[in-house]
Amino acid sequence: MGLKRFKPTTNGVRHAIISDFAEITKSTPEKSLLRPIKSTGGRNMYGRITTRFRGGGHKRMYRLIDFKRNRIDEVADVLAIEYDPNRTCRIALIRYPDGTKTYILAPLDLRVGAKVISTIDKDAEIMAGNCLPLRRVPLGTAIHNIELKPGKGGQIARSAGTSAQLMAKEGDYAFLRMPSSEVRKINIDCRATIGQIGNVEHESRSIGKAGRNRWLGRKPHVRGAAMNPVDHPHGGGEGKAPQGNPHPVSPWGQASKGLKTRTRKKYSNVYIVRRRIVKKQRES
Repeated sequence: MGLKRFKPTTNGVRHAIISDFAEITKSTPEKSLLRPIKSTGGRNMYGRITTRFRGGGHKRMYRLIDFKRNRIDEVADVLAIEYDPNRTCRIALIRYPDGTKTYILAPLDLRVGAKVISTIDKDAEIMAGNCLPLRRVPLGTAIHNIELKPGKGGQIARSAGTSAQLMAKEGDYAFLRMPSSEVRKINIDCRATIGQIGNVEHESRSIGKAGRNRWLGRKPHVRGAAMNPVDHPHGGGEGKAPQGNPHPVSPWGQASKGLKTRTRKKYSNVYIVRRRIVKKQRES
């Protein structure tokens, strides 16, 4: 698991830094766990663009991931570590005693040949890939794929290199420090998977050229200042004119760069013990 750099033979690879895919042990996915994905190009059912700068990209198949881990007290063998084009982390192919295969998110230290288990009542070994309730996880443990509601399936800490830390337990709640530094209360019966998500070097990669973004389905992001006044509040003017607004705004006038848009009376506010630390953006 590491990064791969290239000799600067062309402008496209001069600054490119990509994964070396050393941890991948199987190059073709499990066919029974694939489903087709229909590309939308950022358009809704009426054909109107609702998400800008999306479109094109390589065709993908969706891998069915088991976020619920509801095969309780069944020991599964890890068959392979695979690449998933739909997420930043790697996925692990596991097989249960009855021959059923499924995918799970691959933790950092999970290896082929290891055994993983999901449990509710029994004490399981605190080992990467094991899934158990927060009440049975020791304090200070790094966890991922955390449920917000018991039985709903993991929703928190699912991207490459992320993990949450179990800080404390009090009554019916566990206190978790999220990857964003937010401290949040979660029901102690919610389950989580032990370990940090793998592919930690993902944040250090460098795209290298615009074409690689097009392969990912991302079209060029056009600056508002480069548009006409009819298209964007920052548009128009002679030459390199400033934005004109007191603060940067979106095409629809919503203030950007620091405006908090979270609903003040959101139901989940009572579960947030400490807000995340927001780094102030440096104004150019």
